[in-house]
Amino acid sequence: MMRSHALPPPVHSAREAWAAARRILCVRLDALGDVLMTTPALRALKAAGTGRELTLLASPAGAPAARHVPDIDHVLVYEAPWVKYPHPPEPAAFETLLSTLRAGRYDAAVIFTVYSQSALPAAMLCWQAGIPLRLAYSRENPYHLLSDWEPEREPEPLLRHEVVRQLELVASVGARTGDTRMAFRLHAEDDARALRILHAAGVDAERGWIVVHPGASAASRRYPIAQYAAALRRFAHVRHRPVLVTGSAAERTLIEELVAQLPGAVGLAGTLSIGELACVLARAALLVANNTGPTHIAAALGTPTVVLYALTNPQHTPWQVPHRVLTHDVPCRWCYRSVCVSGHHDCLRGVRPEDVARAALELLEETRVPSRAVTAEACVFDNRRPRQEERLCTR
Repeated sequence: MMRSHALPPPVHSAREAWAAARRILCVRLDALGDVLMTTPALRALKAAGTGRELTLLASPAGAPAARHVPDIDHVLVYEAPWVKYPHPPEPAAFETLLSTLRAGRYDAAVIFTVYSQSALPAAMLCWQAGIPLRLAYSRENPYHLLSDWEPEREPEPLLRHEVVRQLELVASVGARTGDTRMAFRLHAEDDARALRILHAAGVDAERGWIVVHPGASAASRRYPIAQYAAALRRFAHVRHRPVLVTGSAAERTLIEELVAQLPGAVGLAGTLSIGELACVLARAALLVANNTGPTHIAAALGTPTVVLYALTNPQHTPWQVPHRVLTHDVPCRWCYRSVCVSGHHDCLRGVRPEDVARAALELLEETRVPSRAVTAEACVFDNRRPRQEERLCTR
């Protein structure tokens, strides 16, 4: 008589394992704009399972975005040694982070990168932390470092916007969303502080203004100040709108140089937090900027944008917002460099100020709405308590 055998336990597919994940670590260790371009993918992850908690592991530059992203529940801040920083982080910070991740008992981790970055250092971290499901793009076979991975095919033969790139990554494990807008939630207290700052500077809070953000973390992405000034002089007076020049405290010299060439312009170097800047952008008629974080904040808020776009990376143009992308084609395009290695900076220097002015006037005319984001009632605020944040970037 044939002996009966018990059937083996069912083997669950990767999709089923991901659907069951509740605590998910989302690794995005680059800049604030990169975090914002990942928010549609975070929305898809959050919606793909009930009771999910998302923890963002971010750089000090990217972490401030978390307060404005509804789908992020917790934040960990870390200066990774495989990311560019002025000073190398101490090894002790890595051990601290590893202990924190082990204690977090995460079910899954998604590592978000641009195509020039390797996800494998973060994958090793997540593997050491005992996170069973680990998803990322990889150019080489990651073997056991990733449980699930998508082959890296960019920049050739495939090239996608950064938002699409990350949406397609999470879709590979069953996380999808019909809402592909970037997320940025405003806070009423930020708006109140921003209006007080502007009032003190003599700015009429009831009118839409033009915001100019001339800085960028990479020198290769900065349009020359003299050309900014020439462009603004051609159009800023046409609508009789105040011109606000924003930037960090480190960009004060840059901002003062531009303001000195624009009578009546208001310099706001180092005076606005990320949340306050966002409220200023939400009330603006137009943003003129380089390809930098505020460009993506404006896109998330629906503020029309003229972007002076260096040909360093083709994937970071404004997403789902009225905009004009201005650039000058060069043979060295898509260099992905933070400093122009050719020395001529022609991809930006070649953009004529009159073309910037024309693009700005066209957008102002096309998007003219009398009450566009000028009153507090037009802004959506969130007064929930701040998310838990843990800083692990000790030196």
